[in-house]
Amino acid sequence: MTDNRKSPEPPRRPEPRRSNGGTSTPTPPWLWLLLVSVIGLILYMTKPEKGLVTYDWFLEQVERDNIKSVLIQGTEIRGELRRETPYDVTESRSERLTTFKTYFPSEHQIQPVLDRFAEYKKEKREPVRIEVDQSQGASSFLWFTFLMPTLLFFGLLYLMMRRARDQFDGGILGNFVKSPARRHDKSKQRTTFEEVAGLENAKYELQEIVDFLKNPEKFQRLGGRIPKGVLLNGPPGTGKTLLARAVAGEAGVPFYSISGSEFIQMFVGVGASRVRDMFKTAKENSPCILFIDEIDAVGRIRGAGLGGGHDEREQTLNQILTEMDGFTPSETVIVLAATNRPDVLDPALLRPGRFDRHVTVDLPTKKGRLDILKVHTRKVPLAPDVDLEEIARGTVGMSGADLANLVNEAALLATRENKDAVTASDFEAARDKILMGAKREEFITARDKRATAYHEVGHALVGWLTPGTDPVHKVTIIPRGRSLGVTQFLPEEDRVGYTQSQVTARLAVAMGGRAAERLIYNDLSTGAAQDLDHATRLARRMVTQWGMSERIGPVSFKTTDEHPFLGREIAEPRDHSEHTAQVIDEEVSRILRDADEYAYRLLEEHREEMERLAEALIEREVLSDEEIEQLIGKRVGAASDAPSVTIAPSLDPSGAPTA
Repeated sequence: MTDNRKSPEPPRRPEPRRSNGGTSTPTPPWLWLLLVSVIGLILYMTKPEKGLVTYDWFLEQVERDNIKSVLIQGTEIRGELRRETPYDVTESRSERLTTFKTYFPSEHQIQPVLDRFAEYKKEKREPVRIEVDQSQGASSFLWFTFLMPTLLFFGLLYLMMRRARDQFDGGILGNFVKSPARRHDKSKQRTTFEEVAGLENAKYELQEIVDFLKNPEKFQRLGGRIPKGVLLNGPPGTGKTLLARAVAGEAGVPFYSISGSEFIQMFVGVGASRVRDMFKTAKENSPCILFIDEIDAVGRIRGAGLGGGHDEREQTLNQILTEMDGFTPSETVIVLAATNRPDVLDPALLRPGRFDRHVTVDLPTKKGRLDILKVHTRKVPLAPDVDLEEIARGTVGMSGADLANLVNEAALLATRENKDAVTASDFEAARDKILMGAKREEFITARDKRATAYHEVGHALVGWLTPGTDPVHKVTIIPRGRSLGVTQFLPEEDRVGYTQSQVTARLAVAMGGRAAERLIYNDLSTGAAQDLDHATRLARRMVTQWGMSERIGPVSFKTTDEHPFLGREIAEPRDHSEHTAQVIDEEVSRILRDADEYAYRLLEEHREEMERLAEALIEREVLSDEEIEQLIGKRVGAASDAPSVTIAPSLDPSGAPTA
């Protein structure tokens, strides 16, 4: 027989009363006492006083000889009536008075009333007993002005004494040194791995963290130790924060999130106190996940000089290092951190025992982009002509955030035109807006329009006729963003590197616009500034980093000419002589001149095709790849014609030279 009785459940650990993520603290009793006192005093002051009459009614009683005695205090007068007299308080209510109170409109009207009382003796009436008090007397307002500061003083004193009991709360500072980490309860955590598309490798690495949080005994049985910290690094917008939320959602544990910049304050020691409070809260609520976004704001290399000598930041970093070392194996608290600058993090932060595991969250591949588009278009009605696979192929280099923005822009464009579904043209317009900028409604002269057309046709025709270049997707002379025209290239496939022939072809395409201007007008313009900047940086990398110069050879040099202070906190000294620097400059100049001469000769040989494309572009303003093929024939160059040798993995494969 089987025993169907349920085994008793283990006692649940009571939830800690203190939490930084949304639970409100109880109101102190002194605050309630102060509030009740103020309300009572206000009600007492605003309560209508019994016996208060108008000045005209008082004068009427004086004429009727109905005043027995009066007490004058400043402009206030109190008195007793000889006979009980009715007084109409409102139209529907009256009261019978034996005493009264009123006010003189001014001090000048007191003496006439006293003179009237003195005439009673001449008229043989019963005299009025008159008393005059020179002091103004204490009014309710004076009581209020005295009592209110007193209550505030004692309330503040009570607050200071209570805060001083708990040194961890910061004494008088209160919540100033508490951790601002926001808690996302597991009941409200709905993000799962199903909502994170295109990051299969990263999800595989983090699945082990989820399994450990669900069943830590499974890993501790054989002496295994789960990583204390996991560092997510990758370009902006690739989904690092979304991955961290998905881990918490899959594991069903509390999730605390904070940004690295929230630790830094102008007072030294506040950041370290916030770190202590944050880790204490995490330990009290274990198992849980503690997520620090943009950790490079607080975790930069100590003593690095530029941006690295801030005492408060270094103390905060030291406290983070100490807290991560203080974790015991039984504490199931996982620290996730995200950054797009892993090169500036302190080595002590990255060593085993702190951030043991580094997960690279890279830009999505074509399959990943397709999955991301499917996720973001779940609630978007799509027209039958929308091909998500085609859109994924044409969005090389876009991150998950970029794709989400693409879908949103397409939906907004369709809504603006009152469509029932988002069409392929909406996605095309949204992609143009993101990659090339919004349209600029401005007037340009016919000469500038023709010059821009020749410039863009120069880019497009060199790319169309040169093997190893990416396919031309679109040419336009509609002003967008900061440019008057754009030639857009779309890679046929995702790449991780380029060969020397492909890089040389890109240089020729960059020089195509300048060569077209020189060929047609025998003159140069400022429109090629962006092309020259792009080509110069590309040629310098060929010489100094990729070993693509026979004269220099297979050597990598450190140079400070490119992007100062962007890659490093301090510019590294040059590791070559002045003579070598001169040779590098000569090689860069030679490569650029060769590319420019190649583009010029190619356009000179196909000037008829260039004229045909320029006239069509001036007339239509936009030419697609199909229209270019109808005008000049099939494309000669194809990326597959060049050998696929990975030489330049750091070359940005997205985009193309524009004017």
